[in-house]
Amino acid sequence: MDYLTIRSFARENRKNPTPAEKRFWLLSRGKKLAGLKFNRQVVIPYKLSSDYTEYFIADFYCKELNLVIELDGRIHDCQKEYDKNRDEILNVLGLTVVRFSNLKVFSQWSDIKETINSIKLKS
Repeated sequence: MDYLTIRSFARENRKNPTPAEKRFWLLSRGKKLAGLKFNRQVVIPYKLSSDYTEYFIADFYCKELNLVIELDGRIHDCQKEYDKNRDEILNVLGLTVVRFSNLKVFSQWSDIKETINSIKLKS
């Protein structure tokens, strides 16, 4: 996919968030989560070769910590290998990837806050 297409797709994702993304955004926007600024549905480019760039869309991204937050629903049970490879590429780009289940967003928000605070303290 080219950049304009992926950017348009990210914009649509922002307009139509999953219930977990909507909740995470409500609880994190405006620096409510550990005093950090998060953006949602951020396009992250990576070069496969000198003339070919591929793109990922991060559910949430904190520039201050180079932190990608992914919220995983049931679909991720079927794509564990893809997610693992994606996370490895993002790590090579200098990004830390943390995955939370959709269920955790709704039932264990204090654990999410604790995890993010821990990452912030280490940086």
